[in-house]
Amino acid sequence: MSEFLIAVILGILEGVTEFIPISSTGHLILVGDALSFTGPVADTFNVAIQLGAILAVVVLYPQFFKRALTPKHWFSRENRLILTAITPAMVLGFFFYDLIKTHLFGTVTVMGALCVGGVIMILVEKFIGTAGHTESFEKLTFKQAFTVGVCQCAALWPGMSRSASTIVGGLVSGMSHKFAAEFSFIIAVPVMVAAVGYDLLKSAAILNSHTLLLIGVGFVVSFGVAVASILTFLKLLSRFKLVPFALYRIILSVILMSMMVL
Repeated sequence: MSEFLIAVILGILEGVTEFIPISSTGHLILVGDALSFTGPVADTFNVAIQLGAILAVVVLYPQFFKRALTPKHWFSRENRLILTAITPAMVLGFFFYDLIKTHLFGTVTVMGALCVGGVIMILVEKFIGTAGHTESFEKLTFKQAFTVGVCQCAALWPGMSRSASTIVGGLVSGMSHKFAAEFSFIIAVPVMVAAVGYDLLKSAAILNSHTLLLIGVGFVVSFGVAVASILTFLKLLSRFKLVPFALYRIILSVILMSMMVL
């Protein structure tokens, strides 16, 4: 199969899964393995195209980012809340980058993370459910933002899902499902810009015109698909909460583990 067709397939997959709590990175690794798209270039591709999906958030929430980037709002309460939420994962990711890329980007580790994350999501829905009442930045506390930030560190394990980790953190800290998801979307932007930039810098030796073109194709496709995915996910989350996504994760991990054993 052509690598550019693979880039399109993975771009679609990334756009669909980035904001749904089933792990976009985990799915990219699993499908990449099935398509024999593996190795350092594939790992960098899987990280880089996430930025395309993440930038869909900027398109859907333009006023928020326009205000956040205005000089007079650089030190606003909203920006300080975002900084509080993104710092733990960025610090941990910086110090453990090589360890994560070497030991956690694999099919077996992804299957484990999918299952563990799914169980956690079900437990959170069972014992916390709709208890959260924080629905805006005006009511959000720094303690809540930090709780989300700590939970986001779990997403450094491919398969756990950044979306799942942050939404669970939001629910645990007292946010509503809708605001937990929207806060997850917003804090993803600076985290992924930094993560992709750092990964491309570390992977500079393997980047060439062909690799960059592959990334560009995946980037554009994931961006377009992610816009529709965000809008759809918010509707699904308000109606079904996290349980269907958790069950999907667990069932998928069990099927994949069974296939490996047989």
